[in-house]
Amino acid sequence: MSHPHRTTLRTLRRFLVLAAVGVLSAATTLASAPPAAAEPATAVPYPVGASATRYSGLAFDTCTAPPLTAMQAWAASPYRAVGVYIGGVNRTCAQPQLTASWVASVSKMKWRLLPIYKGLQPPCGGRPTDAKISSDAATARSQGVEAAADAIAKAKALGMRPGSAFYNDIENYVQTDATCRTAVLSYVSAWTKELHRLGYVSGVYMNLNLGSKQLSDVYTSTAYARPDALWIARYDGVDSLTGWTNIADSKWAAHQRAKQFKGSHNETYGGVTLNIDSDRLDTPVATVAYTYTAKSSTMLNARTGPSTGYPAAKSYAPDSSLEVVCQAPGSTVGSTRVWDKLSDGTYVTDYYVSTPSKATYSAPLPRCTYPYQTTAPGGVTERSGPGTSYTAVGKSPNGSLAWVYCQRAGSAVGTTKIWDRMDNGRYVSDYYVATPSKTTYSKPAPRC
Repeated sequence: MSHPHRTTLRTLRRFLVLAAVGVLSAATTLASAPPAAAEPATAVPYPVGASATRYSGLAFDTCTAPPLTAMQAWAASPYRAVGVYIGGVNRTCAQPQLTASWVASVSKMKWRLLPIYKGLQPPCGGRPTDAKISSDAATARSQGVEAAADAIAKAKALGMRPGSAFYNDIENYVQTDATCRTAVLSYVSAWTKELHRLGYVSGVYMNLNLGSKQLSDVYTSTAYARPDALWIARYDGVDSLTGWTNIADSKWAAHQRAKQFKGSHNETYGGVTLNIDSDRLDTPVATVAYTYTAKSSTMLNARTGPSTGYPAAKSYAPDSSLEVVCQAPGSTVGSTRVWDKLSDGTYVTDYYVSTPSKATYSAPLPRCTYPYQTTAPGGVTERSGPGTSYTAVGKSPNGSLAWVYCQRAGSAVGTTKIWDRMDNGRYVSDYYVATPSKTTYSKPAPRC
């Protein structure tokens, strides 16, 4: 940033399944069948209390998180998300404001947070004083694992929840150095796999011409785990999230892109001037919990899913504090079908919670979603219902995120009858989504 700072039979079976689902035409060759290896789309076993959060719109990032007074003043700006440096050995700016209290306060102001991790830099790039990724690929992978663990620890201390996305800031590096390139890709791959293993979403920040192309070139490589989101730097003043040089629009195509389109400059809102970079986002960001109060006159049941048909796991007394992570549709209670998912993974009906609305969803609470990468090389067919007999209504490109909010049984595809309903209302076979299971439901997504 500008701041200082496996067999032929198996292949044949998969080919036939793809054709049945509508992903492949009869003329498609066996070479298009999905790879058996875990990479590039690794599964994410989200914890029960997890949910992803997505933001689409303008954002800014600064080297040092601004004071709360500045964030209040900037409510008058066109920006509704802010990038914050949560950690990393090469993070240069002090962060006196960046505390759990600050995160809670700005989140309550309806700001979304874009967590940035400024860790080790390429052995053939970055600043001379930067701590570097090892040129040895095995060591680089170990360093990527360590970086992911550190980012999670730092984020947890700030109140960021499982399902959050973290962006590893990789600065410019020499594109012709093969050893360096392998080290960077190994580091980023390990970063992604470890974040996934622990229930988080992987993002990477790179310059469009000095890093991003390298990542794009290995988009389908089984040697590396693919990050979920790509944030590029290209200071051309154009905030478009498509038409990127050397990166096809079919890559990172489903709410997986961000662009830093204007470098360091001053802007003033509400009488407060900040030096910022400007960004356009349509991408996963941090997930936080929002505190509300139980407003029932008797004990409020918290259930294992968003419906009175699910068993009660615990109950809360009137006026108890509730940590709400996201909202989901469910059975009707009173005037609403909205249910609130708590940080422990249980659900309470929104009818008895002090959110602003008793009829619909309440900002800034996000919808409960669980993004996983799709795995069919030719793209997976989106259908109007949970089965191959339903109308095809679209296609998710290979590697795009299926933003799953519930699962249900449908027609069998491959080894499973499970279909994933995405937040756009369309269904895709779970066989082509990198969920933990290829035979049954994957928690924490509820049943549709």
